[in-house]
Amino acid sequence: MTDVVDSDELLRRIQRARSCAVEEERKWRGRREALGPDDPDGSREAAVRALAYETVLRVLDEILTPGKHGGQG
Repeated sequence: MTDVVDSDELLRRIQRARSCAVEEERKWRGRREALGPDDPDGSREAAVRALAYETVLRVLDEILTPGKHGGQG
């Protein structure tokens, strides 16, 4: 499937992806905190997933607003 989309549609799609990533990061951070020391493996996995979504957010933010994070890693 090779749909051609205009820049406005592409921007909307990126913004929807960013909103989804925000929710997922929040969900996994909450899960990490809820599991805590009772389930160290589950807590670690949740932390890794939260970090992955944080990274996705940084990439999408850089696309939407270049220089927002000042190139810090």
